Amino acid sequence: MRISERGQITIPKGLRDRFGLNHNVEVDLTPTEGGLLIHKRSVAQHPIESVYAILDSSESTDDYIEEIRGR
Repeated sequence: MRISERGQITIPKGLRDRFGLNHNVEVDLTPTEGGLLIHKRSVAQHPIESVYAILDSSESTDDYIEEIRGR
């Protein structure tokens, strides 16, 4: 493998298939004594987790929805 001018590498198809590295899968690079370790991020955050518990507990969900709708 070679690194392109833009710092990109191509992972061979056999390895991508074997390790489930499909399109848009995020990976982490970890430096080790022997080089770099590439591993797939195993825990994907569900979109709901990014907004979970942002509401004040004293406000009901219905009230919040009415407020953001401008009613």
